[in-house]
Amino acid sequence: MIATKRATVYFDAAVHKALRLKAATLERSISDIVNDAVRAQLSDDADDLDAIQKRTAEPRQSFESFVKNLKRSGKI
Repeated sequence: MIATKRATVYFDAAVHKALRLKAATLERSISDIVNDAVRAQLSDDADDLDAIQKRTAEPRQSFESFVKNLKRSGKI
């Protein structure tokens, strides 16, 4: 069995109602639905961090320099 921790989370009333209805429809608990959503978000964050790590070796360019290059090349 997975160890769990209790947390208090406050939802907007309409969001809580939507969660209750979804939980009832899926025959799952609100906790299960929220845990799945948080896991998905953390997984997305991990993917983003991996992408950032892979790009650290790329040369950096300032916004101003980039825009000037666009203008010089006739793209703007």
